[in-house]
Amino acid sequence: MRTVDNLMDKVVNLCKRRGFVFPGSEIYGGMANSWDYGPLGVELKNNIKKLWWKKFVQERDDMVGIDAALIMNPKVWEASGHLKEFSDPLVECGVCKNRFRQDAIVQSQIANPDGTYNCPIVEASNVKGGETKTHGILSSPRQFNLMFKTFIGPAEEQTNVAYFRPETAQGMFVDFKNVLNTTRRKIPFGIAQIGKAFRNEITPGNFIFRTREFEQMEIEYFIRETDWEKSFEYWLGEMKAWMKLIGLEDDDLHFAEIPDGERAHYSKRTIDIEFAFPFGMKELYGIAYRTDFDLKNHQEKSGTDLQYQDSISGEKFLPHVIEPTFGVDRTFLAVLIAAYQEEQAKSADGEDEQRIVLKLPKMLAPVQVAVLPLSKKEELSSVAQKIAQDLRKNFAVDYDETQSIGKRYRRQDEIGTPFCVTVDFESLEDQAVTIRDRDSMRQDRIKIKELENYLSEKFK
Repeated sequence: MRTVDNLMDKVVNLCKRRGFVFPGSEIYGGMANSWDYGPLGVELKNNIKKLWWKKFVQERDDMVGIDAALIMNPKVWEASGHLKEFSDPLVECGVCKNRFRQDAIVQSQIANPDGTYNCPIVEASNVKGGETKTHGILSSPRQFNLMFKTFIGPAEEQTNVAYFRPETAQGMFVDFKNVLNTTRRKIPFGIAQIGKAFRNEITPGNFIFRTREFEQMEIEYFIRETDWEKSFEYWLGEMKAWMKLIGLEDDDLHFAEIPDGERAHYSKRTIDIEFAFPFGMKELYGIAYRTDFDLKNHQEKSGTDLQYQDSISGEKFLPHVIEPTFGVDRTFLAVLIAAYQEEQAKSADGEDEQRIVLKLPKMLAPVQVAVLPLSKKEELSSVAQKIAQDLRKNFAVDYDETQSIGKRYRRQDEIGTPFCVTVDFESLEDQAVTIRDRDSMRQDRIKIKELENYLSEKFK
């Protein structure tokens, strides 16, 4: 388990300072819980998605991908149950009129003797002002739909209402027949998608953990009903293998079986995979057995036959579905938290110092190789730039020639760069460079002509 003090604050600070994540619209004072991924952040995020797509789509013969529209026919959300069921219980303050998720209030506050709760905003104001004028008693909970409403066309009329999708799943269900007809896949098979989703969260927070705009990596795996338990366990195992691949330790994970009455309206079995974030054990991923709920409802509401027909027996049936769900943004945060370390190390001049290092899995690192000439002198920088240019054909490369070599090593450690290539004056004579390993800090001397093969072996 991790032992770094104030870990969340340090990760958030690192993200801003090094260009992983910026506050959204910052020059205009920002926007509550809006975040932009910076130069390093977008590389890490893209690497997560690229690795996921490779593992779950490209390396399998039972999976295909799609990219469905963000705004769909509103009838989709009526058929899926989202217009009726997709809501959270909220409480409202009678004084400041702010609304809060009921579960967040229950977790963070002690109830009054009569079972009510006080408004945290009013309470904070009381503490700051030094006197208690009112507690701002919160109302009884009422349901609040989380879907983002918009309008199609210039007129904001009820007939033009549409919604930004709150999940990527429905695009895979409504395209099921098209995918089946064009790919001729046999059951069991899956449809995968990576894309944005939107939820009108009332109390988002904890950095990028809970936001109104987020990205999902989802699979809808279509099976025979009789195979659901076996398939559920198989996909749970695949999710465990993925988490190991991206550097999440077993000790930081918890698998929560969701009981009857607490599962989503479409689910017969759900497991929430929780991760030990610095702010608590919270949901990272989920896996659900959605039965034939979605295809059955879309078939009924659309009037389109969505049954699968076995090409050998001629049997027709509605497939059941196992759904593994992965949040991109939460994966991003979990990977950073798992990778962040503080260590005692020797500086370039032999002094003891603390180094901050992101021990990211090599395939996720936003910069894979840093090329560092020991001097800015032309004869050295020209060799270093040529090396960097050649390596960029196959690796993500950073070229850095400012400040001392020790400070440059520390910069690369802090952003998770696995290897640093130092070009020194001896390189002009022996046509070799020094490669420094991020994790062990070991340094090896390698011939320039062997450099690409050496690195390729390290990234296998």
